[in-house]
Amino acid sequence: MTENLNQIPLTTIDGATTTLADYAPVKLIVNVASRCGLAPQYEKLEQLQKTYGDRGFTVLGFPSNQFLQELSDTDKIKEYCSTTWGVTFPMFDKVKVNGKSAHPLYGELTKTPDAAGKAGRVKWNFEKFVITPDGQVHRFRPTVEPDAPEIVALIESSLPAQA
Repeated sequence: MTENLNQIPLTTIDGATTTLADYAPVKLIVNVASRCGLAPQYEKLEQLQKTYGDRGFTVLGFPSNQFLQELSDTDKIKEYCSTTWGVTFPMFDKVKVNGKSAHPLYGELTKTPDAAGKAGRVKWNFEKFVITPDGQVHRFRPTVEPDAPEIVALIESSLPAQA
């Protein structure tokens, strides 16, 4: 699965072309929206980035207006994320996460079932997918906070031990 995911072309919020292969071995992919009630999760996402970023982990934010809660242009999204939440983790161009025009990355990620065994559509903004170095995808629904014990334990068990 990882090989496939790592080869999907992505566009950064600054317009550069990249793939997941260019990022740390442990990734937390999240569809974000500036005007969502769950936007305070940005703070916890940034805290994870600061805590584990130098150990082979990164948060990857994918703005989406699929639920009509994202700002209209990427400059506004960048400004909001950096000034409101101090976001330093990589952000990408706006994507669709559901339906026929969903980004190919989300087409693959949504095949992964959540803790209740349900795969399929992203339910709302801030749905999280943790990809571990072995290529496993773990899915967490939007109301699961970024610093939830099950996410932190997964990240920590996937990173090399601290010296």
